[in-house]
Amino acid sequence: MAYDSAATRARLLAAGYDEFVQHGLAGARVDRIATAASANKQAIYLYFGSKEALFEAVLADRLRVLADVAPFTPDDLPGYVGALFDALVADPGVQRLSQWRTLEVPEPSEGEVESHVSKATQLAEATGASVAAATDVLMIVFAAAVGWNTTAEQIRNPLGEDGARRLAAYRDSVVRSTAAVAEALLRQPG
Repeated sequence: MAYDSAATRARLLAAGYDEFVQHGLAGARVDRIATAASANKQAIYLYFGSKEALFEAVLADRLRVLADVAPFTPDDLPGYVGALFDALVADPGVQRLSQWRTLEVPEPSEGEVESHVSKATQLAEATGASVAAATDVLMIVFAAAVGWNTTAEQIRNPLGEDGARRLAAYRDSVVRSTAAVAEALLRQPG
């Protein structure tokens, strides 16, 4: 059987994702990643150069997947934030990976900055608001979208309601608050 470098690289990305979500960059071990990927440690260095570069590649890969699952729609910000919320609830690991990145490597990558500036610019163009106002709105609504995964179960559902019903109610709150925030902060003064 011939060696498939693309398959090895994909397995390393998948195994790296699991390892980094669980342990962060500092706690992750290349030997565990290699074993989980059915590869050797040298393959990590061959394809990525370092554990840090593998982490960045994993994060970039997962953010691309997230962008495909929840494409940015500046003309329907509440719909976008609802889709983003759904994607983060379905795969909380991508949010955890981003949190590890922020804790361990506080400076954003050029790609992260470009992505956020692009979204703010698109939103500003779609609404006629300033890029600064659009940036503020995005920061506020992103915080709401990630709130479910970052809040303990006992706090987000203190009365022990049906979990699916509670999740749907919070999602609805996120979507409605996004519409209200956008209306309040993006509308042009008359």
